[in-house]
Amino acid sequence: MTDDAHVGRIITCDADVAEGAAWLARAEPRFAAALEAVGPLPLRRKPDGFAQLLSAIVSQQVSLASARAIWGRLEAAGLTDPTRVAALSEEDLRALGLSRQKARYARALASADIDYDALRRAEDAEVVARLTQVSGIGVWTAEIYAMFSLGRADVFAPGDLALQEAARLIFDLEARPKERALRQMSEAWSPWRAVAARLLFTYYRHAKGRDAIT
Repeated sequence: MTDDAHVGRIITCDADVAEGAAWLARAEPRFAAALEAVGPLPLRRKPDGFAQLLSAIVSQQVSLASARAIWGRLEAAGLTDPTRVAALSEEDLRALGLSRQKARYARALASADIDYDALRRAEDAEVVARLTQVSGIGVWTAEIYAMFSLGRADVFAPGDLALQEAARLIFDLEARPKERALRQMSEAWSPWRAVAARLLFTYYRHAKGRDAIT
């Protein structure tokens, strides 16, 4: 675990996730039961930077298989660098499988001049605010990036349907909590909200038998 006074706790290894899971189990008996059902939680750390955000855009509202196919074509064409993407037209990007809207989003991201090194040192709210200035990147994408690419321990993505459904199951709710309600619920899971998200994603997969995030 890296602990920075400015950005807070950073999850770097399985031991960090296990520490957070133990804290959650002590704080919430229903989390303890869910952890018993699913076992150790995954680290789920991903790279940060332009390519990861472009991949997130590619994956929006398409099947996992389609997203992988399109991303494979972009990688094969060497389009994981903002300079190369910015040099292409929308039509060039559409020829690789992107929709017109996603081609616009890809070009917007490439020209956004994001300082990815600075994001690593930015506070959680600043990360979300900076990323959501870019067309095609909403709060959900920014929060997922903060959790899994930057390793922020206390970020949560309550707009995610899988998290909402897992919370419904674990807490025996009549209906899925809406984004605002789940964000409020998650306050009790601080400073380990990102580990709570890992638990909810894993429990969703366990209960539904399919991947929660792509």
